[in-house]
Amino acid sequence: MKIRIVGPCGSGKSSLARELSKEFNIPYYEIDNMIWDRSEEDLRYPEEVRNATFFKIIQSESWIVEGAQSKWTGESFGCADIIFILVPNVWVRDHRIIKRFIRSRTGIESWNYKQTFSNLIKMMVEWNHRYDLGEVSELTQTYSNKRFYIKNKKDAIKHIQDYIGAERKDNDIA
Repeated sequence: MKIRIVGPCGSGKSSLARELSKEFNIPYYEIDNMIWDRSEEDLRYPEEVRNATFFKIIQSESWIVEGAQSKWTGESFGCADIIFILVPNVWVRDHRIIKRFIRSRTGIESWNYKQTFSNLIKMMVEWNHRYDLGEVSELTQTYSNKRFYIKNKKDAIKHIQDYIGAERKDNDIA
């Protein structure tokens, strides 16, 4: 099974991907880790490396790929069996962003990158409140038959179970 998760900052993409990976035994990948070389601060992989990593993943047998990015990762929508657009309430997302910021700055939780106050503002304003859901909807319109707007893991599991049930029926018929 191939699952693509997209949504604004703080929507729970990484958490959902981890939980679905564990529950359904499917490897998951964070797009941020394809972009950023974590060996140094603010170091990006060259686009060729990023793209090669991404395309190798989406050509594999099963995966969960999560990330807010949608333009250069557009091919993943076509390859996915299910597309989840994760859109919990904006204030829930703000709460999660602030909580993550505090936990990472105090050392309670490690994070993929150094959290700064300017980064916190960018996450809340640009990547959360200004997230262009219309753009993602338009990019995935061709795949509306396998695209689902969800708010949480419970919604995702229901759609996955429906998909598995439909796949079993198709196999029984064949």
